[in-house]
Amino acid sequence: MTVTVDFQCAYQGNTPDQAQVTRWAEAALQSVDDDCELSIRLVDEDESAELNSNYRGKTGPTNVLSFPFESPVELEPILLGDLVICVPVVEREAAEQDKKVTDHWAHMVVHGCLHLLGYDHIETDEAEQMEALEIHILQSLDIANPYILRGELS
Repeated sequence: MTVTVDFQCAYQGNTPDQAQVTRWAEAALQSVDDDCELSIRLVDEDESAELNSNYRGKTGPTNVLSFPFESPVELEPILLGDLVICVPVVEREAAEQDKKVTDHWAHMVVHGCLHLLGYDHIETDEAEQMEALEIHILQSLDIANPYILRGELS
């Protein structure tokens, strides 16, 4: 299985590079048997806030937005969808939660990829399943459980 990441950096500043982002996406998508493709776009707070308002009806920027792609026909490679990650929000959260910024970046990419695969965290049982997968995937990348570091489960 090959994961192709269309990496778009629309943010001027320090961000992970395409190789890092691809590595994290590959770890999250190991359960996909066929070749797949997704877009990951790194943005500022204005773009994140606009998308969050337009597509979720929520005010302000957010850490990661996922836009799953549902094709009416089978495509090769499988097109999973798009992730939009807000650089300033991720950096701020990492500092607030006393996490390494690189670890938090990995978590956001993994979290977004799981959303593209259909996982969610609206209901408690869904959240527990998704968090367990995130923890397992992050451990495979030698990254500590992000929920223990925060001292809570979300």
